[in-house]
Amino acid sequence: MVRELMKDPLSIIVIGVAGQGNVVTSFLICNALVNEGYRVTFGQSYPAQQRGGPVINYIRISEDIQASPIIPEGRADVIVAMEPVEAMRMLNQYGNPDVITMVNPRPIQAIDTTGLGIKYPSVDKLMKDITALSAKTWVVNATEEAQKLGNPIMANVILVGALVGSGILPLDRKVMEPVLRERFPKALDVNMEALDKGIELVKQ
Repeated sequence: MVRELMKDPLSIIVIGVAGQGNVVTSFLICNALVNEGYRVTFGQSYPAQQRGGPVINYIRISEDIQASPIIPEGRADVIVAMEPVEAMRMLNQYGNPDVITMVNPRPIQAIDTTGLGIKYPSVDKLMKDITALSAKTWVVNATEEAQKLGNPIMANVILVGALVGSGILPLDRKVMEPVLRERFPKALDVNMEALDKGIELVKQ
């Protein structure tokens, strides 16, 4: 193992709008942790079961026990959000004074709000509220950086890199390479570039 968990079990929520690639984000994290010998439980829920609705992934990590996939309300340790409104939703339900939040600030309005004609809130206000509700907040411009690499969907790998670079997870670049190779055998180089960009963003 690279290093010890910051908490055992460690409870992580990965949230985003369907189609953003947050399932792949969770897949990469879980596989890397399993390869390192951790016990990992994965759960998922779809509040709106259609493309464009939010998708919530629950990850529980332990060195010794197989934790339940259900994270109790108010008990998330880390929230990784690919969209700021979804970050607020998760903080309101699962947040606590010690929660760490990593958020991609690019807004995407989910179907469950567009169908109701709800106006998207101010991103600046959202980010201030997210920061106020979190013990630590990492703002990672993942979509913007992914576009520079030629594909906005690579925001998910950039966020994985940010997690690795932040020290939140007991993972490093060397551990992630075989996982990326398995998932993206024909596009390893660009995905490693995305991973490195995420690591770089949280080091700045």
